[in-house]
Amino acid sequence: MYTPSAEEIKKLREATFAPMIQCKEALVQSEGDFKKAVSWLNEKGLTKAASKSERITGAGVIDSYIHNGSQIGVLLDIRCETDFVAKTDEFKKLSHDLCLQIASMNPSWVSKEDVPEETISVQKAGWEKELVEAKKPKEMFDKIIQGKLEAFYKENCLLNQVFIKDEAGTLTVGELIAQTIAKTGENVKVGKFVRFAI
Repeated sequence: MYTPSAEEIKKLREATFAPMIQCKEALVQSEGDFKKAVSWLNEKGLTKAASKSERITGAGVIDSYIHNGSQIGVLLDIRCETDFVAKTDEFKKLSHDLCLQIASMNPSWVSKEDVPEETISVQKAGWEKELVEAKKPKEMFDKIIQGKLEAFYKENCLLNQVFIKDEAGTLTVGELIAQTIAKTGENVKVGKFVRFAI
């Protein structure tokens, strides 16, 4: 089986704006043929989803979920472009799934862009201290800290989390939303959310 390089995946991502994992899959399926990989992504509707990411989301819903036992509750503001899409089963299913994700995985932010710089600085300082105490070589610090930062985003940012219903454990919430964008033909964005717990 063909294994694409990180550089090939990055190049395809920059050309199509499709999710990284889907770019890798496209290159595997096309055995490294760049044009075939782009065609594969087009067929899946993933490049279409990426092209809509800047469109204004003026409609949507406020969804809610109360977990069994009434100890955890979620309020979610999720947006799309029109009321028509907001009323579709596809959009309602996504909204419900995101409420379950938030209740289960307790993210702190929607995306990594929302994480305050101060929080990142504190995290990096803590990791650097750990590396010094573990006597790791200085030249490895940047790479290790970058890996820890990506893991931090995966744990704490909704769009970076692995979708809880994905049996393979590879589909992120961001990619799930991209699939919905491809199916509905409209931009979809998580506005904000609140998770309550007793």
